Amino acid sequence: MVTENRNSHAAFMDILKSVLLPIIIYYIGYFNLSFIWVLVPVILNVLNKERKRLLNSRRDFVRKSDDGKEKDAILDNIQDLPAWVFFPDVDRAEWLNKIVKQFWPNVNYYVRDLLKDYAEIELRKNLQGFGLKGFTFERIVLGNVPFRTGGIRVYENVSRDEIVMDIDVTYAGDCDIKFRFSGLKGGIKNFQLYGNLRVVLKPLIHTLPLVGGVQIFFLNTPDIDFDLDGIAGVLEFPGLSDALRKCIRDTLASMIVLPNRFPIVLSKDISSEKLKTPNPVGILRIHIIEAKNLLKKDLKLTGKGKSDPYAIFAVGEQTFKTEAIKNNVNPKWDSWAEFVVLDYNGQELQITVWDEDQTDDEFLGRASVEISALMLAGQSDMWITLEEVKHGKLHIRSTWLTLSDRYEDLKSALYETQQLQLPNMNSALLIAYIDSATNLKQVKTSTKPDTYVQLQLGKQVKSTTIIKRSINPVWEEGFILFVNDPERDCMNVKIVDAKTETDLYEFFYDISNLSQCDGLEFEREPVRLDCGNADIKLIWFLHLKIFRNEHFEEYLEKRRLSNSSTTSQPAVVERKSSFSSVSSKQSVNRSDVAEAVSDSQSSTGSKSPDATSISDRALTHYVGEINMTLRYSMQRQRLIATIQGLTNLHYDDDKEPKDLYVKMYLLPERSKASKRKTQVVKNTFNPTFDEQVEFLVPQEELGSKKLEISVIEEKMLKNVTLFWTVVDLQKISLPYSGGFDLHLKKRE
Repeated sequence: MVTENRNSHAAFMDILKSVLLPIIIYYIGYFNLSFIWVLVPVILNVLNKERKRLLNSRRDFVRKSDDGKEKDAILDNIQDLPAWVFFPDVDRAEWLNKIVKQFWPNVNYYVRDLLKDYAEIELRKNLQGFGLKGFTFERIVLGNVPFRTGGIRVYENVSRDEIVMDIDVTYAGDCDIKFRFSGLKGGIKNFQLYGNLRVVLKPLIHTLPLVGGVQIFFLNTPDIDFDLDGIAGVLEFPGLSDALRKCIRDTLASMIVLPNRFPIVLSKDISSEKLKTPNPVGILRIHIIEAKNLLKKDLKLTGKGKSDPYAIFAVGEQTFKTEAIKNNVNPKWDSWAEFVVLDYNGQELQITVWDEDQTDDEFLGRASVEISALMLAGQSDMWITLEEVKHGKLHIRSTWLTLSDRYEDLKSALYETQQLQLPNMNSALLIAYIDSATNLKQVKTSTKPDTYVQLQLGKQVKSTTIIKRSINPVWEEGFILFVNDPERDCMNVKIVDAKTETDLYEFFYDISNLSQCDGLEFEREPVRLDCGNADIKLIWFLHLKIFRNEHFEEYLEKRRLSNSSTTSQPAVVERKSSFSSVSSKQSVNRSDVAEAVSDSQSSTGSKSPDATSISDRALTHYVGEINMTLRYSMQRQRLIATIQGLTNLHYDDDKEPKDLYVKMYLLPERSKASKRKTQVVKNTFNPTFDEQVEFLVPQEELGSKKLEISVIEEKMLKNVTLFWTVVDLQKISLPYSGGFDLHLKKRE
């Protein structure tokens, strides 16, 4: 009877879709709309059917394997062979599948309670952001088809007190999950999950059961897909189910994807604190510089097109999204991201690039890099070829940061962030373990509170699970928070009653207090929550870890040697300047500047038609100079120019002061993205700017770049370029401070 109802529902949905499409096409023609409004829904419908076909194929493969028809399944799906076929260090472990099958009915009860107690609360919270309220599970049945293991790999080079294994997990069962939200009923069917599950048995002990606990987690977010059933089936139209799918993925990630883990204590001799407190091994800092030659997705009728690309970087559950660069297949993002790494073996930095669109974002490529390789390299500068697309490359720089328990290392960490000129970069990690609280007050005398702890540090907010109806709650949960500056940052701590959303207790903790503790940590320290009652307290554990870049001292040494070698060069011509602070630092060789200017003509091309005449006037038509400082930051991959001002300017008409500003381009591209300009200084003959501009330039390309500098007069109708020059960066030793000759701009 149930099968007949499902078939009737599927037939009804097919008829509905078949009727809607001709109606839509009719009204598109009736209102004289573009043919694209017909083409786009058809394409999306075809892509959706192809996605379902692939998912059904993978599901059938898993079910055939479970039914004992593994040979037929393998022959039909050569491309989906399990990991043990390809990797000799991965064991097949069919025995484990037989054990799981026997356990499966009991697993169903445990998973049902787990989803009700944890996942339902998180899903309700996440869906509220999309205006979908009151999410509850009404039925959770995993069905008769258990998950399968495609292979097991046991690591040998690990600590002596642990056993680490990776399990290739696939699930394509016949689960029956019903839910309700916003007054609507829905369901999930054909749920599929594919991922690499890590199981860590630690610590190993001398008494039975020989293992103190188990930690279970996915190294990277697993592939998840499903179909929506019931009234929610309307969400199966392309693009409309994204909100629910995203919430389910985020909820799963918050439970069991690194840095989140699912710990199970097996021995009373092992404290929960030891097993449940996160223990990061380092920080991966990524500088997302640029991309080149990406696909053109936004095609126009002329055949030309662009994309609006952005990139998403992920390490486990942690993600970072760059801004979208409009109409550019060679975007320069110049973004920074930091990721906590708890286990570098097997974990990857996953990168996807997308074209931002008003409807559905389009895929521009993906790539992945093993974190273990980045950790061993320390610092890496690489171009990564994007996969699953015809062309496209991504330029990133990575830095591996170790974690120190010495407060003396904080000075170096803060100095590095200052050198990067990135105030949002962090210098430390705070590991917090919330154990329990005692004798909490009750908002209502008739009922005990449902309490949770909320930690807020800057924009980061972490919350424990809700312990229902208890004045002595036990949470036993650990968290990791980034710390920008431990000497200034302060963490807000609240204990909240979830029933009434009332703050029962609140206090602030100065991170700098940990500097007085041995090893920058304290264990199980009680905090009195009420001055009048010593029994009301919160028991917790805090540990501060300082970032340490082992390669930063090497960078500083290179910079010091570069500065000393530059300043030791003899000056050929002492140039007079009204900017005494500039001329005292380093003088300019006029012949070098003239050579730099004359050599620039080949790079300007059609965009700079007057470049050919500049070399002829380099020494004879001197009309003034621009005083500036040029330096290069290897850490930030930036050319930094500080424009002090203009001196000794000679005008054709010098009777009235002018409104002047400086505009700069990087050559040979002379792209709009490299355009920089100062503020306008009004009513002046020799303006002073004292402004700094920056250009994103990879270090290996610096020698091939030239800097076009123009002095422009702002006018009512059309601005006029008065003077200009082009500086070849290959001819200048950086850092450099001094003046550059300006020359007349050819009148058009």
